[in-house]
Amino acid sequence: MKTSLKVERAKNDFTQADLAERVGVSRQTINAIEKGRYNLSIVLALKLAYIFKVRVEDIFELEQQDWE
Repeated sequence: MKTSLKVERAKNDFTQADLAERVGVSRQTINAIEKGRYNLSIVLALKLAYIFKVRVEDIFELEQQDWE
């Protein structure tokens, strides 16, 4: 899955730790999401979208390999 989480985080001047605290996960989880190594839950995706005031689709996008 392609993600623009790092870009959204930078636009809002949040560190990984700041964002992690706001959504109730570890900084390592935010890092793993940004690197595409973590399949997050729908609830977590919605929380992140809510914090940035965007749609989930604005942060996360399926790639071809996700369909295979």
